[in-house]
Amino acid sequence: MKYDVLVIGAGLSGLSAAALLAKRNLKVAVVDKSYCPGGSCGSFKREDVFFDQGSSMLFGWGERGFNAHRFLFNCLEEEMDIIAHPQLYCVHYKGEKIRFFPDIDQFIEEVARLFPSQKPNLKRFYGDMEQLYTHVMVEHPSYTTPDETDRKEMLQAMLSHPVSYLRFLSYLNKSAKSLLSKYFTDPEIFSFFDKLTSTYCYTTVEESPAILSTVMFVDNHVGGSYYPAGSALMLPGKLEKVIEEHGSVMIPNREVVRILFSGNKPSGVQLDDGSALYADQLIYSGTVWNLYGKLIPPEYSDPKRRAWAASQVPTYPSLALYSVVDRSAIDHEAMAVEMLVGDPSALNEEEVTVYIPSIDDHTLCGKDEHVVLAIGPSFRTWDGLDAKTYQMQKEEEIQRLLEVLSRRFPTIKEHVRSTELATPKTIERYTMKNGGAVAGPKQVLGNHMFKRLHIRTEYPTLFCCGESTVLGTGTPTVTTSGIAAANAVLSQRGLESFVYESGMKQYVHLITPPYTPDQLYASDDGQTRSVKLKARRCQICEHPACCQTSGLDIPSLMRRVMVGNLKGAKQLLIASGEEDFESLQSHCIREDAVDIQQVCSFLLEWESPPAR
Repeated sequence: MKYDVLVIGAGLSGLSAAALLAKRNLKVAVVDKSYCPGGSCGSFKREDVFFDQGSSMLFGWGERGFNAHRFLFNCLEEEMDIIAHPQLYCVHYKGEKIRFFPDIDQFIEEVARLFPSQKPNLKRFYGDMEQLYTHVMVEHPSYTTPDETDRKEMLQAMLSHPVSYLRFLSYLNKSAKSLLSKYFTDPEIFSFFDKLTSTYCYTTVEESPAILSTVMFVDNHVGGSYYPAGSALMLPGKLEKVIEEHGSVMIPNREVVRILFSGNKPSGVQLDDGSALYADQLIYSGTVWNLYGKLIPPEYSDPKRRAWAASQVPTYPSLALYSVVDRSAIDHEAMAVEMLVGDPSALNEEEVTVYIPSIDDHTLCGKDEHVVLAIGPSFRTWDGLDAKTYQMQKEEEIQRLLEVLSRRFPTIKEHVRSTELATPKTIERYTMKNGGAVAGPKQVLGNHMFKRLHIRTEYPTLFCCGESTVLGTGTPTVTTSGIAAANAVLSQRGLESFVYESGMKQYVHLITPPYTPDQLYASDDGQTRSVKLKARRCQICEHPACCQTSGLDIPSLMRRVMVGNLKGAKQLLIASGEEDFESLQSHCIREDAVDIQQVCSFLLEWESPPAR
């Protein structure tokens, strides 16, 4: 099969690139090993509870600042409902709860409780950084990576605020610590900022490039933090919707095992079932290690390049504890995102970020419960364990993480309804992130930005995006890399790129929490809303009993319906040739089976509106 563009990997960066290219009417195929798109951003279900796979606090949706997601959805002309957190999050540090307010002055008052002597310096530092951020990021929105920035546009922007731009660029090869040292005299405050950079990009202030830290420290306040209304599943689902509405295709449950070459240029991929797909251009959205260590045949790559890729230092491996607890276990002062700091002077396994999205989104679970996701580093060995030892170690880690959580929520252990643990091995299995390093290669000084993987590779037909590229980890940064990759492909083809325009129509709708079940699909007509709610009851099983005797992938169909991708769901249904919906429904694992027959009947009668 021949396509215009093949995208390897259905994480946010790959989906963003594919959706934009499909919007330009290119024939795109997205190949992914997983059965659900999204990579680290998505959801799975247990009973009637939605669990976020990883990304549960998203930046880049605000009306100001580095709002790559907002720009993307405006370009795609795709409606998106986003819950805006009133406060960004909080950090528990040395017995104090430091709340991150959108208002920087309020935030400074919080931090000054820890470091009263540094209050004037905090005001000076954040004042300077906010001015720099406003001049560079806010006044001249640019949704591309530094290696793809147009020099003429960059020069025009620099001329508007030359001092700010020169100062910003001077931070390129300096550490965040060297920048902070110009403002702060108390050595203890560096440990506090360490926790901020380790949370944002998994590095210390000594490792972090100052040019990224200046953006990081201010952007959260200016841009805000958000959550997709209805679960994190909505974000990749909406991107998949755009891809399929414009005639392009998703190919799940297939792993790319080799990039094929023709005339020394990448021309296609070989899949794990032995089949091959071909395209004029390829976009790779995985890790740098897999690209040069597995996919590109050695005879087509330079040994020095392979050694460079192998030398990239990974961020630490992570664990994710998914749990459902009684609502009474979480106090009324709790926030949707809380960071628990263990040792202020070092990174250890007690440093856990807690996500409780059900505080702001009441559609994720029952009224009497909360969904709690705890993510932190793991320094134990997980390779080479036999099944019994592996399960025992998992149980030990569940208990350890519950103990960490109990220091913040004292009764949580007595109110746990269910737990499930993703180890570094689990993370690697589902996302292909080597060793469970969720943030890819470290964005560490000396191996940062331009020294990382670029959007354009040494091969004219192969492009890259994702957290191994110049901007590194984070949902808005990987989305930006996807935008940059799409525009690089369009440029090579002589097609119009996606660029910011003043007065763009806005498709992102910010919602004040709590987001309640009656708001879910509220803009749909009665029948459509009813069908979407029925589809939402599907468990999205990885190994569904309802599909054992049918060629219809029911979980994928229901997942599409619940995010509003009715065209993609109908195409899946028709391609299967399935007609005995009542029989399929009888195999549903739920006692109160999902109404497969009604959902499928609705789809067969539904007429697709023309694509925008």
